Amino acid sequence: MATHHRLDRRSFLKIGSLGVGGLTLPQLLKAESSANIRSSRKSVILIYLVGGPPHQDMFDLKPNAPKEIAGPWKPIATKVNGIQICEAFPRLAKIMDKLVVVRSLVGNQVDHDAIQVFNGHNPRKPTPSGGWPQFGSVVAKVQGQVDRATPAFLSLCYPITHGPYNEPGPGFLGTSLAPFRPMGPSRNDMVLRGISVDRLADRKTLLRNFDGMRRDIETSGVMKGADHFTEQAFGLLTSSRLATALDISQEDPRVVERYGVGNPKVFIDNDGAPRVPQSMLMARRLVEAGARVVTLNYSKWDWHGGPNNTIFEREKVDFPLFDRCVSALVEDLHQRGLGDDCTVVIMGEFGRTPKISAQVGRDHWPQVNCALLAGGGMKTGQVIGATDKIAGEATSRPVTFGELFATLYRNLGIDTSRTTITDLNGRPQFLVEDQAEPLRELI
Repeated sequence: MATHHRLDRRSFLKIGSLGVGGLTLPQLLKAESSANIRSSRKSVILIYLVGGPPHQDMFDLKPNAPKEIAGPWKPIATKVNGIQICEAFPRLAKIMDKLVVVRSLVGNQVDHDAIQVFNGHNPRKPTPSGGWPQFGSVVAKVQGQVDRATPAFLSLCYPITHGPYNEPGPGFLGTSLAPFRPMGPSRNDMVLRGISVDRLADRKTLLRNFDGMRRDIETSGVMKGADHFTEQAFGLLTSSRLATALDISQEDPRVVERYGVGNPKVFIDNDGAPRVPQSMLMARRLVEAGARVVTLNYSKWDWHGGPNNTIFEREKVDFPLFDRCVSALVEDLHQRGLGDDCTVVIMGEFGRTPKISAQVGRDHWPQVNCALLAGGGMKTGQVIGATDKIAGEATSRPVTFGELFATLYRNLGIDTSRTTITDLNGRPQFLVEDQAEPLRELI
């Protein structure tokens, strides 16, 4: 016998509750309704490498430098003549024509903090009251949803014990523009009378339970008097579209194998993010379902080493896994016809010291950083910028965070020279620092 599910008002309100800060779906939908909604299906996947990856061991090797600077890795040729990257990345080397390496990202913050990676603003510069909103929140405000069943902005970032490693909030835009968070503790908010996200993939259970709840709604009058946005919120969470996108068990096993799978319960070094390649696959599924921006954090890259320079032992583990899942994501997007529509950007908060110290390995180095880009209809197969012979300073084409984020906005169809958002004092604010322009090399 089917169980009849009663839906009281408190249970219904929990359906709309989305994580920390009291965000509710009705608030999110109301904010997006007032935004300039477009029909564009452009999207961005932003991948944060927690703790700052070593640029000179990955994409800016200096094999002719002294050993204490060059390290043990050797460069290899790629599909694009003249471009070399680390030998630990053979799969990325084969698809270099689909990638862009920025070797001269300057203006990096000096502390372990995810904020600049997610909003493009230097936290040491003046900040409007309430703080700068992160990139996805701005996009959700300006463009709204593509599909009513999929939020414009989703975060797959795992909560990390080291607070500054966590992505910032929506700033002065308010909690209604915070990301939809189906991972971590907020996953519990996606529960409908005992139906978890994992169980939503079971279509028969889904329909049986939702039919019961809808009957309750119709007979009890819970929805009577509810505004349009509350009704729409209920519709979103009772749609299987989002749950299906989050359920990678429905993916072709060969595709899952191509990305690789990690344990989401193992937080690297106890204060980093899990090393979970399947998050990249889930991000691809979400942009296919209509998400405009998906953020995720991946592993822990704050390697200092010690007397035996264990930094390189860590690189031997992380580099091949990174090579595998990132190449899988880029190839997958192209194979599924998303290569021109979805932009992938990968970076950490700063670079690493040129000299390898016996005590601290490669330490924090804000003078220069690197970023990896793909897709978005950009002119790929190139390197932007260069550093000196020890990868310590940018020597040509320094790239700012403003330019990088202006490029991401442009790829979504947002003109940063004209678009503003209003802060808590009623002042219009441009989206990027110094009204920077998109990277001309990529247009």
